[in-house]
Amino acid sequence: MHYNLNTKYYFINNFDTNNIDQLDKKTIIIYRNYKSKNIDQFQILKLKNYCKKKNLKFYLSNNIKLAIKLRLDGAYIPSFNKEFNHLNYSHVNDFKLVGSAHNLKEIKIKELQKVDKIFLSSLFKKNRNYLGINKFKLLSKLTKKKIVVLGGVSKRNNKLLKILNNFEFAGISYFE
Repeated sequence: MHYNLNTKYYFINNFDTNNIDQLDKKTIIIYRNYKSKNIDQFQILKLKNYCKKKNLKFYLSNNIKLAIKLRLDGAYIPSFNKEFNHLNYSHVNDFKLVGSAHNLKEIKIKELQKVDKIFLSSLFKKNRNYLGINKFKLLSKLTKKKIVVLGGVSKRNNKLLKILNNFEFAGISYFE
């Protein structure tokens, strides 16, 4: 039986047209570059325009003010960002906020930050934030926000998302 995946979120660190050209229209690009403290606005605008040409949505990580200023489609708030300054910013109605969480406390913070979706990590990747399927299901029931799977999703294990009744996921390795 074939099932359709809904939205996929692809985290990128640099502008590479080869990877972007292979994506379908249900993929949202999230630019995050934690190695560099200075964000190159020209590079962000170049990426925004390229994504627009390809009919892909484009989010910026951890800089909501800049994402609003550059009229991007949305912004991503990582789990370590616990600030609420963005609630004072005005933005257009179709601007989306998404954020990641690893536990119940972080889920509650993301709810207070008024994100539209919560990326819950890590489902498959066995790192220090590893949840596994059972803990993931329990945590996802503790919020009314839409949950997106994050962590270790690959082409081999994406069929397991059907068990969770969740067909949205975020990652890096799936797309490479």
